[in-house]
Amino acid sequence: MEGLIDMTYDIKLIRRDELQTSQWSGGKTTQLAIFPINAKYDDRNFTWRLSSAKVEVEESTFTSLPNISRIIMIIEGKLLLEHEGYHSCVLNPYEQDSFSGNWNTKSYGKVTDFNLMMKKGCNGNLEPVFIEKDNNINFIFKSGKDFNNYTQALYCTKGEIQVKFSEDEIINVNQGDILIITLDKLSSINYTIVNKKDEKVNIIKANIMC
Repeated sequence: MEGLIDMTYDIKLIRRDELQTSQWSGGKTTQLAIFPINAKYDDRNFTWRLSSAKVEVEESTFTSLPNISRIIMIIEGKLLLEHEGYHSCVLNPYEQDSFSGNWNTKSYGKVTDFNLMMKKGCNGNLEPVFIEKDNNINFIFKSGKDFNNYTQALYCTKGEIQVKFSEDEIINVNQGDILIITLDKLSSINYTIVNKKDEKVNIIKANIMC
């Protein structure tokens, strides 16, 4: 998709009912996005992956994921994470922890969470965004020259938003939808997230570079 002068970007909106959910011993996991697009989590051939899990048991052991770095953020509930030989922490909603998929990790608590997994060579972070009713926030997304793929993902966890790229390009994102923005190298894009509802909206913004 062509945007402003000297800017090339791609936008993909994935609706909640298009997402795939799988069952595991401790609950359910919904894959939100994966790169490359034809990669499969079970084959471990992804460069990065975004997902949301609903943990339905009090105690859970994390799957071993060698050579993969992870960031987890809580959406609902309270979680105790114990990384054997490293650190432990308690996470409340929209708090996060970073750790290696090589570690032996256990969790305690029934929660809904958001996960970013990245193979070696990727950098990423998660940022909670809260917008009060009838408010908006402007963002500038810039890419550099050190990576081949620059991605921002907006996951709406509560409420509904409009993402405005221009007067003619406005995308409605509902609760449970995810919007993925990808830039070429040395590009930038401005956009505004608008909350037109009568309640605060909650969003998780993922930044991924690989």
